[in-house]
Amino acid sequence: MSSKESPAHPRFAEALRTLGLDVEVRRFPDATRTAAEAAAAIGCDVGEIVKSLVFAADGVPVLVLMDGSSRVDVELVRRELGAGEVKRANADLVRETTGYAIGGVPPFGHLTRTRVLADRGLLDHPVVWAAAGTPHTVFPLDPKTLIAHAGGTLVDVAEQK
Repeated sequence: MSSKESPAHPRFAEALRTLGLDVEVRRFPDATRTAAEAAAAIGCDVGEIVKSLVFAADGVPVLVLMDGSSRVDVELVRRELGAGEVKRANADLVRETTGYAIGGVPPFGHLTRTRVLADRGLLDHPVVWAAAGTPHTVFPLDPKTLIAHAGGTLVDVAEQK
């Protein structure tokens, strides 16, 4: 499928091509901006959705990949990075770092090379779904392959329920 035919964001379609990944990108008429919206559209469990969240650790962007049913424990991220302060990135920093808007950030194919932490909970699923660069597009992939292509380090940064 050429980038002109792909429903994915052109930058993300190019990243798929560069990585040699042949995945089905699905486009939905309604937004899949949140994990709950994506899970409802796909017909899967919310835990099978990958949230690609940007944080600022001492002002340096870091991407955290988290399953859709969990929340990031910012203190665990801070400890993992050895940072003084970690906070959620604002919309401008997300776009500047990744090239995508919040709600459509994929796990890879970003404008800049960013450190990536992937929560171990993603491995609980045989297939996970992540944004394909727009708030209306998603793609499935096995979590180990997704984390590898994102350059992610496996960590435990989910809030304890």
